[in-house]
Formats: sequence, C-alpha cells, structure tokens
Amino acid sequence: MSEQLAMVLATDRMIAVKEAGIGWITFNNPARRNAISLEMRIALIDILTEFQRDEGVRVVVMKGAGEKAFVSGSDISEFKDRRATPEQADLYRKASENLDRAFEGLDKPLIAMIQGACLGAGLGTALKADMRVSAADAQFGIPAGRLGLVYNYPGLKRVVETIGPARTMEMVFTARRYSADEALRIGLVHEVTSHETLETRVRELAATIARNAPLSVRAGKLMIKEMMKDPGDRNLELCASLVKEAFASEDYREGRTAFMEKREPQFKGR
Repeated sequence: MSEQLAMVLATDRMIAVKEAGIGWITFNNPARRNAISLEMRIALIDILTEFQRDEGVRVVVMKGAGEKAFVSGSDISEFKDRRATPEQADLYRKASENLDRAFEGLDKPLIAMIQGACLGAGLGTALKADMRVSAADAQFGIPAGRLGLVYNYPGLKRVVETIGPARTMEMVFTARRYSADEALRIGLVHEVTSHETLETRVRELAATIARNAPLSVRAGKLMIKEMMKDPGDRNLELCASLVKEAFASEDYREGRTAFMEKREPQFKGR
C-alpha cells in the first residue's frame, strides 16, 4: 500500500491527497451532491497551486464524494447571502477568475473521474480536465435555462471547443440531461466504463501517465494548448524550448538507456 499524504485545508468540503505520484481532489459535499460553494472554490485554488508546485505529483485526478454526483453545479443555496450585494458578487467573480487561472496554470495532466450528476458548473469543472472518464450512470447537462441563469463566457467557450457550436446550442436550449453514452458519442467524455470499475480504470490510467517522463508529458500538454490558440497568439518559442529541454534532460538519457537495457525507465522529471 502506497503512502498517502493529505493536505490541511480551511474547509472539510474539499479533500486533497497525494499518493504514488497522483494528486487526488475530492469534492466533498455529498449532502448537496457536491455542489461547489465559494469556500470550496477558494480551497480548490490552494490545492491546484500545491499540486503544481510539488514535483512529486505527476498527474491529478478530480472526483466527487459519494455515488450520486461528480459535481451537480454551483451551490445555489448560498447565492442569496453570498451574492446579494455588488461587493459580494464581485468577490464571488474574483474567486472564480482566480480558480480559472489556477486550472490554467496546472501543466500536469488532469483527469476527471465522473459518476452521477455532472451539471452546470460541474460540467464546466469536468471540461477543465484533459481527460474525462465516466461511469455508465453519469448524467451531463447545462440546466441554466431551467434556473433563469446564464452560463458564463469562458465556461460556454469550453463546451463549444469540446463538442462544437451546434451541440452546445442544443444542450443550452433544451437544458436536458445527457446520458454517459450520449456524452461519449458527442465527444464530451473520452471513455465510459461501469460504475463498479470506474475508480480502478482511472487509477490505471493515472498510474500509466505517472510512470512516463514528466518533461515529455508536460511538453505535450503545453504544446497542444498552444496549437488550440489563434495562430498569432501561439508561443512557438516556448514549443521549441520544450523540445530542447527534453533532449538535454537526464530523463532522455535514462529513457534511451532503459530501452537499450530492456528495462522500465525510472524518470525523475529533470
């Protein structure tokens, strides 16, 4: 059994654990189907910042506590008290923007392990992941039309980039829930497995990534993100520097040596 190291956070509604090169993030609000509150957003910023800082964390996994939800959306019950005044609404907005920056600053692979409800802000959170593995019982959707809300621009943009404008319009206009099989068919998730095998599958996937050369994995993520930008905004110098960094690394020498010696490489991320 590998050693687990839990982070100390300001709220018990988020759990962060480091284990065998994997950083685990758990949305721990099962009484409200893991709806995200302001305090959870703030704690998540701290978690992502720490996982980015720690070289021992090579891949990050997000999941929801219990069996009913990944994240069912924002915690609407706190809107009356937390967003009642312009000042409160501004604080909430800034926390969300800081969280977006924390996700953007994570250059390590991020996997969403999805079961149950993945709706609204929950879907937006899942779409920040590089890979999404879903249980067969998961449900996806943007219920803003049923709540009189408007999904924010960055969140809606991620949906469009993932499944295209026509599918996004359908999702927004109907506000209906999509099954896991539908989500797989339209490209919202990468893989669907049974509820019983979900965690095992995600652990296998995360462990596989964690064994690979961190510099290679990081470079792949960063370069693909550059490719997704408009041509004039792409940092091609960064891409070239990542290639040079890999060729000059200890991990490149270790990879070549391990291949010649027919053994598993032991990468150090440098």
